[in-house]
Amino acid sequence: MIVLGESGMSGLITLTTDFGLNDAYVAAMKGVILDINPEARIVDICHNVAPQNIPQAAFVLSTAYQFFPKKTVHMVVVDPGVGSQRRAIILRTPLACFVAPDNGVLSYVIQSYLEDRVDPGPGRLAGSDRLVEVTLSREVETVAITNSRFFRSPVSPTFHGRDIFAPVAAALTMGFPAIEFGQRLTSVAMLPLSRPNKRPDGSLVGHILHIDNFGNLITDIKGDDLPTPDEVTVEVGGQLISRLSGTYADGSGLLAVVGSSGYLEIALKGGTASSLLGARIGDEVTVRPVSIKG
Repeated sequence: MIVLGESGMSGLITLTTDFGLNDAYVAAMKGVILDINPEARIVDICHNVAPQNIPQAAFVLSTAYQFFPKKTVHMVVVDPGVGSQRRAIILRTPLACFVAPDNGVLSYVIQSYLEDRVDPGPGRLAGSDRLVEVTLSREVETVAITNSRFFRSPVSPTFHGRDIFAPVAAALTMGFPAIEFGQRLTSVAMLPLSRPNKRPDGSLVGHILHIDNFGNLITDIKGDDLPTPDEVTVEVGGQLISRLSGTYADGSGLLAVVGSSGYLEIALKGGTASSLLGARIGDEVTVRPVSIKG
């Protein structure tokens, strides 16, 4: 066993998948990790990503990874292209290391490391069919995982999470440098991330990014985007919210609040906003200063 040095990872691995918890897929990956590195610590971020929903997985990961210790290995397996020609990659930033398919699932992670700060594209939450190739800055190390000596054998064409991603993540915690796993890359695939549009009248039109387990509607509008946080109205699904609340317990009925992720959320006190509004991912949310009539 290679002794973990200062340049190695922390021994902590997180898992984000769309596998659910009704089958043994997650347990099989954990077994592979622990067989390679019995000292590894494994934390589940989420296994209830909607099947094959890459944008959702990218967002969920973005709300959690930054709170883990530096050098944590974050493994993401939401992989509708498993068994195809899509690349498997290691992405190593100054803060952490990521092991994932190169299908846009790391889009929120890499947006801060674009070499030329090219904007991949405007508008609504995008599907994986709109992937673009972006060049990353030198502070990020990216490697295509091709060295089969780190894989389980035989490799199942339908379960790369168990046979490729899990053993690679485990080996990273043992001190193997990323370049040992394959060839260096200078670009990766990225989704055009949803963002709000500012209108000439000062209003802001955003979109629903995510619906959490409480039925709260998390938008792409960040708290810092709000024009005048103390004096705004929020319109969603034909309903008007007259002010911004400080907490979920503030007021009654539909609430607009900046949640823990830093994004504007729509919640329903004592209920679920998604059910009340029939809301879907991508629906518009409009924020207006009170001086602007709807």
